[in-house]
Amino acid sequence: MKRLLNIVGPGIITAALVFGPSKMTITSKMGADYEYSLLWIVLVALFFMGIYTAMCSRIGVVHDKSLLTLIKERFGKGIGVAIGVGIFLVATSFQAGNGIGVGIAIGEATRTPMYIWIIVFTAIAIALLFFPSFYKIMEKVMLILVLLMLTCFMATLFLADIQFDKLFTGFVPTIPDGSLGLLIAFTASCFSLVGAFYQTYLIQERRKLTQNVVNIKDSERGAFTGVAILGFMSAAVMICAAAVLFPKGIHVGSAAEMGKALEPLFGKHASSLFFVGLFGAAFSSLVGNATVGGALLGDALGFGSSLNSKKVKILISLVMILGCVVAISFGRLPLELIVLAQSVTIFLVPFIGVSIYLIANNKSIMGDKANNLFYKIAGALGLIVICILMVSNVYDMFLK
Repeated sequence: MKRLLNIVGPGIITAALVFGPSKMTITSKMGADYEYSLLWIVLVALFFMGIYTAMCSRIGVVHDKSLLTLIKERFGKGIGVAIGVGIFLVATSFQAGNGIGVGIAIGEATRTPMYIWIIVFTAIAIALLFFPSFYKIMEKVMLILVLLMLTCFMATLFLADIQFDKLFTGFVPTIPDGSLGLLIAFTASCFSLVGAFYQTYLIQERRKLTQNVVNIKDSERGAFTGVAILGFMSAAVMICAAAVLFPKGIHVGSAAEMGKALEPLFGKHASSLFFVGLFGAAFSSLVGNATVGGALLGDALGFGSSLNSKKVKILISLVMILGCVVAISFGRLPLELIVLAQSVTIFLVPFIGVSIYLIANNKSIMGDKANNLFYKIAGALGLIVICILMVSNVYDMFLK
């Protein structure tokens, strides 16, 4: 078990923090609106996510310096600070959505007000921070939550009447009318360069914990395992929506609505299963998203990024508290915060992608562990995808 966690632990944390309530909402809408026809985009988005997560894993194995420190040294302090502050703003902006996901999941299952559970689980998450060796606790919590999600989604799939001939044709690329927005949203959320970026920090935390040299191949296997889990969970929700909701013409606007839609078709138990899965996705993102925001702001400000640092723990707590206050005050993620997060992300993500790519390619930094030809080509294609997403988002937000 120790060896397994040493290999897959960081990758599982990345998968858990990326697969949040927003991902469940997007994938459920894709399946409910377009049946199986958009399954192919899971493979495309996960391919590029795997490439960049593996690059970042390699950087984390080769260097004791954090990725932000390497960026400051290579490209200037200003760029490193801007990336750290930008990630903090994005994480804080989206944190309320994770709290609301937890509140809805438990509130719907118990028929109680969601604000109670937002407060309770935010308090639990903050309490976890101040246990000794927070990384070790977070790794185990994320593993449990991922196993919980996998169990719930597999059980829900087992109850669904899947048309396997249509399912397999869904891996042939097509773009149905009106689906482009969902394709862009899914790719942008699944090909998460912020999640890949933080993989270097997780690898370094794992190295400190074991005080062993982490094998490059093992770190890449762990990265690909986490990405594969992320892909399976995304596909499972989409397939379930395609099998159950599409034939009935039921359209959903959120993951919570999908859980409610399952009840009259499968009964209360299936609906409860889905809400348990939603809780796993929301709570893992609530902890992971705040950890990313707080740790990278700490690194940007010169406090370091160690999860055992009191200053870093305070910054992580700040993200959680702000998210909790917004969630309770508004009962939803305010449009202004969504716009802020999207605006920062549009201009931040290309800088992150280019920084990762250039450092992973640089032989003076990476030595013989620098990108080979395959990673150079695949990474460059990933940057093209990121630029296309950026142009699309700029058009939608400012020109449309």
